[in-house]
Amino acid sequence: MAKRTAVATVDSESCCPSVLASPLDGPDAAELARGFTALADPVRLRVLSMLAAAPAGEVCVCDFVEPLGKSQPTISHHLKILGEAGLVHGERRGKWVWYSLDRKRLASLRGALDA
Repeated sequence: MAKRTAVATVDSESCCPSVLASPLDGPDAAELARGFTALADPVRLRVLSMLAAAPAGEVCVCDFVEPLGKSQPTISHHLKILGEAGLVHGERRGKWVWYSLDRKRLASLRGALDA
């Protein structure tokens, strides 16, 4: 049986209000900042792009190393940040972890910028 790695999740209905619709309270602003901070790195944006383009909707951690030109520990660091922000989910299969996007979380961040 496959085991999912621990990743923080966000209820898309409770998060995130539009930044442009009304002033944000502290917790909403902090939650949005966590997601946007995770996106503010070129390597992490490339990881998300690769996941979005993956035909099966998931990518093995080992398949990021060559295209990104980064070491496996560096890739794992970036995936951990994306996972903690709720943007990706990892599933361990044997010695490898397969990652997929959390499209609801991405949609909530996009929605927060809508007026």
